[in-house]
Amino acid sequence: MPRIALATYDPGALAHRDADLPVLAQALRNGGAEAEARYWDDEKADWGAYDLVVIRSTWDYSWRAAEFEEWVERVAACTRLANPASVVRWSMDKRYLGELAAAGVPTVPTSYIAPGDAARLPTGHEYVIKPTSGAGARFAARYTPDEHEAARRQLARMHAEGCTAMVQPYVRGIDVSGERALQFFGGRLLHASRKGAVLAPGTPYDAAKVAHPDLTPWRPTEAELAVAERALAAVPGGPELLYARVDLVDGEDGTPRLMELELVEPNLFLWLHPGSLERVAQTILAAAG
Repeated sequence: MPRIALATYDPGALAHRDADLPVLAQALRNGGAEAEARYWDDEKADWGAYDLVVIRSTWDYSWRAAEFEEWVERVAACTRLANPASVVRWSMDKRYLGELAAAGVPTVPTSYIAPGDAARLPTGHEYVIKPTSGAGARFAARYTPDEHEAARRQLARMHAEGCTAMVQPYVRGIDVSGERALQFFGGRLLHASRKGAVLAPGTPYDAAKVAHPDLTPWRPTEAELAVAERALAAVPGGPELLYARVDLVDGEDGTPRLMELELVEPNLFLWLHPGSLERVAQTILAAAG
């Protein structure tokens, strides 16, 4: 009977936001495993006692990136971690978009402003500022060229907290065709979803946002699958990935471009795709065997 831990975050007094977690744990138990959810920062957890630790919904990690990275290394040293530590480290910092673009993956054009850098902001189009390490649209906002002062205030706040900012053109295709999330499990497409625009004009960067508005099932096109597979193939080292989410938007020319490659703790949206639960559970069980 394999022992499997599903690593998640501690919600404190609030309701837990991962609706898939108890369902997945039960499916693993039904499949013959001893499975449980554990808070990643639980000091009492004996991670070496598990055959497999799956990073499932550690959705507060970007607030505590250094602490989380140390935890990843510690767990990987005593048991099998999915995804592997090298992949998690790489995917935690969205400067990987530059590496993927250099490898020929169609991506949303991205520049970076680290603490101490001059704030060069676009003057001819709307743009988005967000941290290179972030989740759930945290510290993300949309600006017009005449809102540079507000944008610089955001940069100052981010830099004061040690964050590097990424600047991207606001992809207008999001307002038309949304953002598509293609999720892979065990190296194969699991399912896909589409969501609406997250960043409304004028929404403050530090305001709470709905990370996945108007989420619906989606059937990916051949072009979307091609970009997703190209992005996954370009991950350094060609590692074996248990899970991956590839976020795509339409560029100005109408073709899909990579917005994000999530290899740390993507929401699986099993509640939207209940038919995927069995395959996810079986793939995890096989990885733990």
